[in-house]
This record gives sequence, C-alpha cells and structure tokens, in this order.
Amino acid sequence: MVRLGGVWVSLEILCPEAHDYRQILYKFLAQVVNFLKSSAIDLLAMPGEPFTLAALQLGEGGRRTMLTIHGQRQRLCDGIHRRNFIKIGALGMGGLSMPQLLRAERQAGVGKSSKAIIMIYLPGGPPHQDMYELKMDAPSEIRGEFKPIPTNVSGIQICEHLPRLAKMTDKLVLLRTIVGAKNRHSSHQCMTGRLKDDPPPGGWPEIGSVISKLEGSTHPAVPPYVNLTPKMRHKPYNFGHPSFLGVAHTPFRPEGDTLSDMTLQGISLERLSDRRALLRSFDRFRRDTDRSGGMEGLDAFNRQAFDVLTSSRLLEALDLEKEDPRIRERYGEGTPQHQGDAAPRLMGQFLLARRLVEAGVRCVTVSFSFWDWHGGNFKRGRDNLPPFDQGVSALVEDLHQRGLDKDVTVIAWGEFGRTPKINKDAGRDHWPRVSCALMAGGGMRTGQAIGTTNRLGEEPKERPIHFQEVFATLYHNLGIDAATTRVTDLNDRPHFLVDGYRPLPEVV
Repeated sequence: MVRLGGVWVSLEILCPEAHDYRQILYKFLAQVVNFLKSSAIDLLAMPGEPFTLAALQLGEGGRRTMLTIHGQRQRLCDGIHRRNFIKIGALGMGGLSMPQLLRAERQAGVGKSSKAIIMIYLPGGPPHQDMYELKMDAPSEIRGEFKPIPTNVSGIQICEHLPRLAKMTDKLVLLRTIVGAKNRHSSHQCMTGRLKDDPPPGGWPEIGSVISKLEGSTHPAVPPYVNLTPKMRHKPYNFGHPSFLGVAHTPFRPEGDTLSDMTLQGISLERLSDRRALLRSFDRFRRDTDRSGGMEGLDAFNRQAFDVLTSSRLLEALDLEKEDPRIRERYGEGTPQHQGDAAPRLMGQFLLARRLVEAGVRCVTVSFSFWDWHGGNFKRGRDNLPPFDQGVSALVEDLHQRGLDKDVTVIAWGEFGRTPKINKDAGRDHWPRVSCALMAGGGMRTGQAIGTTNRLGEEPKERPIHFQEVFATLYHNLGIDAATTRVTDLNDRPHFLVDGYRPLPEVV
C-alpha cells in the first residue's frame, strides 16, 4: 500500500530477483502519476460498478496492470445498471494520449463537425415484403396476412402495423431493393459494408471505427463511437470488434465488462470532483519521488485532458431521468428481455441514441429485437412491428423538432430479406437476393421509396441498391467522400471506404 496524498493505492508488481523492488516500485508509481497527469483520458464515467483506469505497462520485469476506481452504482434507463468506466493512459484501448489527440485536432480542425449516424441493426433479417412493399397481387402463400395503408406521400403504401411511420413518410427514405448480401446471420455487412470474404489483415473496420479514425471526437469527454447493444447469444450478431484501425477506434460500450488487476482504493466519482485537490496531491507525490525533475509540468492540453476525468457530459447523456417525461413516454419502454437469440426490445435505446448524438457522439449503434422469423412470421410481426414503428418514428420526430435532421442520419436494416413463399410453419426463411432499409435525416431528399421488386418480391425489378451505395451515402452525409478517402491496413496497404460505389443520387 502506498499513500498518494489522502488516497491509498494498492498494487501488485512482479519484480525480477536481480532488481531492487523499491526502485521498480518508485519508478512505477512515478509512471502512474505521469499517466494520470499527462496521458489520455479516453473514456469517461458511466454509472455502475467499478471502472477501470488503464492498462499501464511496467518497465523491465513487470507486467501490464490495471487501475480501478469504484463509482456510485446508479440506475439508468430501462432499469439497467451500467458501469462507471473511466480509462486513462495511452495503452490498453487507448492509442494516442488525450493531450496528443487534442493537439492534433486543434491543428487539423477536427472535432468541429456535428454530423452523426444512428444505425439501428435488426438482427435476423426483417421481411421486406411485410414492411415496405406488400405484394397484394401475389398468391396467398406469398402475399401473407398484412394489409397496406397509405402514407402521407402520394403513391407510397406500407404495412398496416407501421401507422406512425406512415404519417411521416415525407421524412423517410424507404430502400426496397438492397442487394449484395450473402446467406449469413451476421451484423458484419451492416456494420462494415463488406462481406467477410478475404478480409485484409486485422479485419474490415466498422463504420463507427472509420468515423472515429477520420473525424475524431467532437468533445474530449465524448467518445466518437458508442455501441448501445448488449451481448447477444448468437455471436455473429455482435459487433464492436477491433479491426485494422486498432482498438483505439472500437466503440465505447456502456454495458461492456472491465478487467481489474489493481484497485485504487477509496476514490469514488464524488471525491474526484475536487480536481485541484487531487492535482495538489499528485504534485506533492511527484516532488517526493522525482527530485531530479524528470516529470514535466502540465501544459494547457494536459490540464484539459485531466478535466475530462470529472466531466459529466457523457454521464448526463446516458441518464434518461434527465429527459422530459413526455418525451420518454413518446418513445415507450419495451422490454429488457432478449428476444430469441438476439437483442432486447428496448425503446429507451432510441432515446439514448438521440441524447448521445446531441452530446457529440458521431456514431451510435443500436440492436433491436429479433427478426429471424422461420415460424410464426405474422404473429411475430404483430409483436415487433408496432414497437419498431413507435421507436423509430419518435426518434425521427425528435431529431426534426430539435433541428438535428440535417446533421444526423438514421438507418434501420438487417443482414438480408425473407423468402417470398411462406413455409409450413407460417414463417419466411432467409433470402439474401433482396432486402430493405429505412433511412431518415442527414439532409437527404426524403419522402421517397426507392426501388421495386418483381411481382413476387423475389428480386429487384427496378433500381437495385448495393450495400456499398448505402455506405457511400452515409459517409457523404458526414462530409466524407468514400470514393477518394482511404484508410491503411496493418500491412500499410491503403483501402478506399467503398469499392467504386457512389452515394444514392436520388437522395443527395
């Protein structure tokens, strides 16, 4: 145990026999203080249990060590307890230190854009012919049980179980002929725009990771990429994985687990509120342990980095108790119970996504319910389409009312479509030949349904839309030219963001 000011620090160090443990101890503690004062504070304050400060690499003979600070357990949206998660340091999930990042952003002008994406993943693949393009002229074994209703855009009809979206179709873009998928139950293509075939070393990055790499943070206390999805039982549905862009650009997950090899005892988030006192404690320790003056003082960027430690910006965005009760009621509640082997049907995710982009997050990903309806397609549709209708319509309406519709793009889609023919279990099976999506916001020309499938809904009849066209459009809405912008893999090989596809000319 070592005392830092008024704080006791417990740590474990593996020392080689040839070295004096006290020298390594003092060296390590000096590193701790230096990290706390001049290294990155990459992720910040989530409510819950212990939160991890950083993986700190010891010197010769040591090992990687984690610092954990305990925060007050808080209850947030939908009864979910999340972890107070603070991460400091250039190692672990870090990358550049926060001071370096702040300097780079200041020089490059990064962080000024407020453009953002909310991606709603529908794991399992929703039925295109039961949502946005009902086939009333097809035989009964294809047509199904649902009826179309008119929307507020002349000539466009959608499913009767989407009445709220029907009333705001002028604010939507319905993509009815998406192609380029394979018969794979995975979120990979929805998140990356790529198939898993022959990936580069490190794997293809998700769009949120690309945005993090290219655009950085809008605010030092707010991560650029947040994944609100809890872990799903079917592993390929899960996303938020590292890629060739590195772990520094993986998403922040409020529900993520943290590891703890060393605990900084006795510090709570509440005690961290007195920044100056904490700095004075570290300054005294620095003078005691480094008489040679090897530790340099803080510059403006380091002080800004340390201020992130106690910023409440992200914490407040995740606290739905701060939201107007009437708006929370508009979104609804849903259920935290996982549906099938996929995600819960949580309505609060949509509201959290809006709050996060409003706080400065550039990309928020959400997974909603379970859409792999091999049996009971129409019963499951009656269970899932109304809450989807409520949540997405509330989100789009909210973005418009707050003046965010020009800056924030919403997309909701799954990995493929469903078979035209209804099977013996009243379900629809996998159908990668065509699928659908809903888009909104982003300054796009809305009030459109793009593409038409043939009479049986088997394949595009007019205007097939490739997955990468959608990605090119998403990047365009962020101010990124996907056709000319490149990112480099682990072998220093550059890759364009899409392979020759352009944004949808109908909407941009």
